Parts: sequence; structure tokens; C-alpha cells
Amino acid sequence: MGEILVGTAGWADKTVIESGWYPPDADNPERRLRYYASHFPLVEVDSTYYSPPNEATARLWAARTPPGFTFNVKAFSLLTGHPTQVARLYKDLRPTTEKKNIYPGDLAPQAYEEVWSRFLSALDPLREAGKLGLLLFQFPPWFTIRRSNKQYLLEVAKRCRPMRVAIELRNETWFADDNAAETLEFLRQNELPYVCVDMPQGYKNSIPPLVTATADVAVMRFHGHSPKWTAKTVLERFDYLYSEQELRSWTPRLRELADQTRATYVVMNNCTGDKAQRNGAQLLDLLGDLARAPETARAPEAA
Repeated sequence: MGEILVGTAGWADKTVIESGWYPPDADNPERRLRYYASHFPLVEVDSTYYSPPNEATARLWAARTPPGFTFNVKAFSLLTGHPTQVARLYKDLRPTTEKKNIYPGDLAPQAYEEVWSRFLSALDPLREAGKLGLLLFQFPPWFTIRRSNKQYLLEVAKRCRPMRVAIELRNETWFADDNAAETLEFLRQNELPYVCVDMPQGYKNSIPPLVTATADVAVMRFHGHSPKWTAKTVLERFDYLYSEQELRSWTPRLRELADQTRATYVVMNNCTGDKAQRNGAQLLDLLGDLARAPETARAPEAA
């Protein structure tokens, strides 16, 4: 049976800082990350979806966390086909355009390849420190099941090697009728970890709560059940606090994932205020010895 690592999607959002979850002395980025890492063994970096990371920042993340701490990193929006703000691109790669948002096809091929190269190389400090878990590729609602998209999933995995990717799908066609079995078998054959989700149902981007492993590692993301799932703001979409009963009902299914894998990454993505941190702590308690405990000792102070 593999271990389970529990964490949250991000650690420095404005609302969690304002919530009072951090003590008064955790008053800067370094102290907040150290404090977070003393409570959880895992974090999902979502800021890299909006802006590509840089190597210096990744080096600081590695230095400020204890041995065994794990970062899952969300892929930059351009690499998953989402609209990307021109201002978020590397300055020297920005196209001359009046558009605010662009897609991969709006970049010259050489510039697109350079985005890939810089994104991956920026994560080297985490990989070298043994603290890089998975790269989360969350695809947009219009990324449907078809041959070309399957080929892109394989391309993504190839580009990222030796780093590992995890695949989160957001279009119902991947799981409609008999497609669920086809989708999961495709991921298994290619050893691509499937991202299981708990999320509101009944929407075009709703994915059923299938809990299964398609590789030697698994990911489970809890998005909550906000009644405002279609709201424009992220805070409204993920504004949900799981009850203890809800979390308790999930523990047997997480144990099943652990039975199938060497590691299962569980991420609370209900990131409004300190809801994710509170639920994450509850889940750690409910899972008991099966969940990896966070390091109690702080990492050495950075030079």
C-alpha cells in the first residue's frame, strides 16, 4: 500500500493570509512557506498556471521546505491550450498584437518551443532537490475526446520526461457513455496518472467522481460543491467547506487509491479563506497512519 500526501492548492493566496490561519510572525513569503510545510507534506503550486515560474523562485521554494516535502506544479496556461494573457509571457517572446489573450497558434513555432523549454528548466531546482512531484496539466472544457487530443497528451508526457505529468480533463465527452472505459484504458496503457476530482455535477465541464488509478501514482483534487460554480471569480467557484462527514465518506476511496499506487497526492482546492487548510488538516487526522505526516522540524534558514 502506498502512502497518501495531503496538501492544498497554494499557500499564499490573499484570502488565506487574511483568514488568520498563519500566525502573526509568519509575516513574509519565506515564513509562510516554512509554516505551511510544518503542517502539510505537499502543496500544489497554482500560480504557475497564470505566470510561468522562474528558476530563482523554485530554488527558494526548495531551500525553505524540509526534506521530503513535495511540490506539484500546475502547467502554464499556454501549454494546456487555455487563453493566456500576453502580459504574462516572457517579455522577449511576446508577439506584436493588440490581443489581450493569445493561444499557442498565435505564437511563432520557435517562441512556443522556447516557452516549453523555459517552463520546464525553471523547475530544475525542485527536481534536483527531490521535491518535485507531478506536473498538473488541467485541460480546458473545449478539450474533447478525439485522436489529436490523445496524441497531445502523449506529446506532453514526452516533452516533460523525466518529470511526470498528471492529466485533469474538463470535458464530459471523455466520460460519456462508453468513453470512460476508453479514456481510462488509454491513460493506463501510457502510464499517465489520471486526476480524480470531486466537483459540482450537471455542468458541461463536470467530470464524474471516478476514483481509480491509471499509473503508479494518483491524484485526487477536491474542488468543493459551491452553488456558484459558474461564477466568474475563482473565490466564488471554490467557496466551499467540506463537513467532517463528507470527508469521512471519502477516506475509504482514498485508501483504495493507495492500495493501487505507491503514492497518492490529495489536494484541497476549495481555496477561499482557510477552508482548504482546515479541511486538509481534518483529512490528515481521518487518514491516520496512512497519510504522510508533515515534517515537524523546520528547514535550515536560507543563507
